[in-house]
Amino acid sequence: YTDDKRMCQMEDASFSILSCKQDRLIVGYLTREGYQAHCQIALWLCLQEELDIRPKVSSLLGKLVSYTNLTQGAKEHEEAESGEDTRRRAAKAPSMGTLMGVYLPCLQNIFGVILFLRLTWMVGTAGVLQALLIVLICCCCTLLTAISMSAIATNGVVPAGGSYFMISRSLGPEFGGAVGLCFYLGTTFAAAMYILGAIEILLTYIAPPAAIFHPTGAHDTSSATLNNMRVYGTIFLTFMTLVVFVGVKYVNKFASLFLACVIISILSIYAGGIKSIFEPPVFPVCMLGNRTLSRDQFDVCAKTTVTNNETVATQLWKLFCRSSNLTTDSCDPYFLVNNVTEIPGIPGWGCSADAAAPTENLWSAYLEKGEVVEKQGLPSTDALGLKESLPLYVVADIATSFTVLVGIFFPSVTGIMAGSNRSGDLRDAQKSIPVGTILAIVTTSLVYFSSVVLFGACIEGVVLRDKYGDGVSRNLVVGTLAWPSPWVIVIGSFFSTCGAGLQSLTGAPRLLQAIAKDNIIPFLRVFGHGKANGEPTWALLLTALIAELGILIASLDMVAPILSMFFLMCYLFVNLACAVQTLLRTPNWRPRFKYYHWALSFLGMSLCLALMFVSSWYYALVAMLIAGMIYKYIEYQGAEKEWGDGIRGLSLSAARYALLRLEEGPPHTKNWRPQLLVLLKLDEDLHVKYPRLLTFASQLKAGKGLTIVGSVIQGSFLESYGEAQAAEQTIKNMMEIEKVKGFCQVVVASKVREGLAHLIQSCGLGGMRHNSVVLGWPYGWRQSEDPRAWKTFIDTVRCTTAAHLALLVPKNIAFYPSNHERYLEGHIDVWWIVHDGGMLMLLPFLLRQHKVDGRQQHPDEEGSGRLPHNSDISAYTYERTLMMEQRSQMLRQMRLTKTEREREVSGLLLWGRGGGRSHFRGTMGLGNQNDLLMHQKRTHPHWSLGVEVGWGWTRSLGGPDVGPVISSITCRDQSNVRRMHTAVKLNEVIVTRSHDARLVLLNMPGPPKNSEGDENYMEFLEVLTEGLERVLLVRGGGREVITIYS
Repeated sequence: YTDDKRMCQMEDASFSILSCKQDRLIVGYLTREGYQAHCQIALWLCLQEELDIRPKVSSLLGKLVSYTNLTQGAKEHEEAESGEDTRRRAAKAPSMGTLMGVYLPCLQNIFGVILFLRLTWMVGTAGVLQALLIVLICCCCTLLTAISMSAIATNGVVPAGGSYFMISRSLGPEFGGAVGLCFYLGTTFAAAMYILGAIEILLTYIAPPAAIFHPTGAHDTSSATLNNMRVYGTIFLTFMTLVVFVGVKYVNKFASLFLACVIISILSIYAGGIKSIFEPPVFPVCMLGNRTLSRDQFDVCAKTTVTNNETVATQLWKLFCRSSNLTTDSCDPYFLVNNVTEIPGIPGWGCSADAAAPTENLWSAYLEKGEVVEKQGLPSTDALGLKESLPLYVVADIATSFTVLVGIFFPSVTGIMAGSNRSGDLRDAQKSIPVGTILAIVTTSLVYFSSVVLFGACIEGVVLRDKYGDGVSRNLVVGTLAWPSPWVIVIGSFFSTCGAGLQSLTGAPRLLQAIAKDNIIPFLRVFGHGKANGEPTWALLLTALIAELGILIASLDMVAPILSMFFLMCYLFVNLACAVQTLLRTPNWRPRFKYYHWALSFLGMSLCLALMFVSSWYYALVAMLIAGMIYKYIEYQGAEKEWGDGIRGLSLSAARYALLRLEEGPPHTKNWRPQLLVLLKLDEDLHVKYPRLLTFASQLKAGKGLTIVGSVIQGSFLESYGEAQAAEQTIKNMMEIEKVKGFCQVVVASKVREGLAHLIQSCGLGGMRHNSVVLGWPYGWRQSEDPRAWKTFIDTVRCTTAAHLALLVPKNIAFYPSNHERYLEGHIDVWWIVHDGGMLMLLPFLLRQHKVDGRQQHPDEEGSGRLPHNSDISAYTYERTLMMEQRSQMLRQMRLTKTEREREVSGLLLWGRGGGRSHFRGTMGLGNQNDLLMHQKRTHPHWSLGVEVGWGWTRSLGGPDVGPVISSITCRDQSNVRRMHTAVKLNEVIVTRSHDARLVLLNMPGPPKNSEGDENYMEFLEVLTEGLERVLLVRGGGREVITIYS
């Protein structure tokens, strides 16, 4: 191979071309045959790569011919319909560059119906200066958003699937879903706006006789126009929907045509503007005084005309005077006193006789609805005209202001995400998306700025303020400036708006389908299904229905602000997310776009928010409400997607700030509420043994405050880590079932009591710590052969007391109501014996906030738990006391075998339960019984149970009364008898008065200081709560929780 002659030379062996790089061939020797074919292949490969490196005009034209503006996913559906070979499609790599993949699609989507139908009217109404300000604000908003989009595009690998995939995968499902749905609604209403624009062009400028409804009176024009828009809009929408449903390949075939229409229309405007310098087109405007007349209703702009040397009335005279005679009896007074003049509609660049036209267009001329379009500077005599003559003038159909024009114009700068929608087709998305999008925004901004100046300099002000071209014989205003003919703009704008409507109806359903397939919004799941080739049938149907709502509004000026709101919300979310991620220094936020700064995103967000409220504050509130509901709904449903959540750092920063604020001091008594630590017991299979504890916690908290659910697994942490993880997951599942919102913590400890102590000490973080502990009752403690069960309970009570935490012990928890039960009647009884900070008064109120106990009555004051002053201590009291002391002393002093201990426990239990109030055989030196009355005082309720008792006893071997015989008792301290007397008498009163209560709340006495009396303490609690179905033992934490003021 030689570089000079580009020819293959024969050697001893022929060769095979392997590749061609930079005009060099890499060859492999094969056989001698066939070398000529290999030479031809080599030359073709080299020339092809040279064409790729140095593109020619022919290749550019080829790409323009194959240009498509389909969104990501639509192209795949087209190929599936065309039946191309799957293997051939799979081998095709992304090949689009910045021009074809980003720049031209953005250009086509940004230029739209507003440019052709409303920009001239906006310039005439707001004036050149304010129109430039409107364009500047809107273009700056989209430019700043494009910079944020560029930061997202350069933050890692750009996923295929369009802007929704790019944003959601970068910012998380909440922001991604909110942005995606706002973008979807904006695109859907854009389809309605484009269709309404196409219908307006059709019925106003192309085929006015095609109107179905005609005004029946002078003031019925508006309703007839709206009805025509609704009927034709629905027909167009149905037809376009069917086209999209049949196949996107038909939309794709006309993409190049639609792009050509846009470019040719814009070029014709500039050509006409240049031509108007030398030869302005003739579009005369008829003026009556300084008022603009609607030229489509008459031909001659004069009151009279000379025909055959005879002055006759013109059609204009007939319209104002209701007569063909030159009599003035029935003429409009304003018509009589003012002259009819004719001025050029396009005076050129100030070169005409009326050189003040460009200067006049600098300033605003806002009008109210129904006000006549007037020209300043023309002589006019004020006179009260007839109301019937109003349709003969050019009048304003809506009230205009700066804010209204902002809302109407903003849709003409949207469409900046068209390039990112094709991210999967781009050769280098990280380069093409920023460059192509920003270049398209700069190009369109220059076109808008130059168009504003061009319109203000070339076109008369009254013509600019004439929205529908009534003063220039129903010509499209921008078409009057076009060259070579107004029909270039009319036809070009009609096809471009139709194409934009088809593009919107093609892209919006696929965007909804992508959101539905992500399953972040469950009720949209049905819209993820479609035809066999993936065409989103159901999403297309919903899009058509939503677009029909815009069609029924039937006014381009009313639909445009709605469209603006959704796009502004979409851009606001993008800017907000980028700014927050930068400020929070999120580790996964690493944009490589060198011109990005968080201040630009913040400025863009502020500008979007300001534009929303400037254009329409009530639309802005509705759009923000919709976007906020979408965000919170996705957050509430728990979108567990492995996309990463770039905004999670905001929650962490807010939580850190709140925790530091809570550290500043304890909460005021008015703000005190129980922050629960629920201690659960797990069985051998790691299942929650008493799930009703969680039910009780959820009813008490009602979703407010802090709830921590803790449990202890006995063993070594290294060996039981997996078991702890499984237990934690089990508890979380149970919390979800019982609707307990809180945290879970499982501790592995060598002893259960140590683990519970660790939980009480260490749960929570900073000021967000528990102040109350919910502890289950140790059921069956009497029958337990291992005393560690109830000793663990008492030790936990001691730890809670030492930590100054409140303690709640629900007894008979299995009988507590579930969350599905409803108590429509009943009451909660509160037995407030000892002042403990008001816990007993606060808890019933909190329980009644839940729907289970919501209709129960307040506790009666009679049930305050006052102990009756009865000086009689019954024999039953001594019986229970002696039984308790005997059992405790027996187990403490005697080393019984397991069988003997079980027999002894059961025997004592049967005797204590069945013996009733039997008399004792023996003597007891207990002194005067009246001195043993327990007077309850408001003191710290400790029980002093450190008692040493000595006795001897024998068992009777015959007779009907079989029981222990007490031979002697020597009591150094009679507190056990006094305490048991209190428990028995109080239990009698509680059972008598609260036997039908739904729940009984009772003060829980403190544990003994000496561990020798632990079993006596448990017996006292059993006697105190005997015969009650549901009891909640409450022990205060040593601080006031209610005040006399609240």
